[in-house]
Amino acid sequence: MRAQIKEICDFSQIKSLSDLERASTEAIWQNFERLVGHIFEQNDFSVEVNIVRTLQRERRQYDVIACRAGRTVLVECKRWSGHRPRLSALKRAIKQHKERCAFYKTLTGREAVAVVVTLIEEEIKTYEGVPVVPVLKLNSFIAEMENGTYG
Repeated sequence: MRAQIKEICDFSQIKSLSDLERASTEAIWQNFERLVGHIFEQNDFSVEVNIVRTLQRERRQYDVIACRAGRTVLVECKRWSGHRPRLSALKRAIKQHKERCAFYKTLTGREAVAVVVTLIEEEIKTYEGVPVVPVLKLNSFIAEMENGTYG
């Protein structure tokens, strides 16, 4: 089954929540980023995955940049699993992602929504204003964000 999931590069065979769960847990980390991008694409966002932006020799890498109707969402993907301590690493990753979002604003002049998407549900839902969304709830998060009902 693992080899079959790696071959699903366009994720078109994902038809149910259990398919999504299997694909997200079995995919290598690069495909996890592509899966997150795919979910945004299914919600009519234009998506760039694993993009590096440079300004005056400073570089920042973005896992997913999703844009629709003048809104930009910058997504940091974390495919951590297991029982190792993740909370402090997650908080550190969020602070770094907020810095990348500030860099993006300087680069483009546009505000962006910072989001962290995780493989599994974490013990925190937000940190310093940044939502932490498990991939299995990403579709409903996007709907809530677009409807203004998130938060």
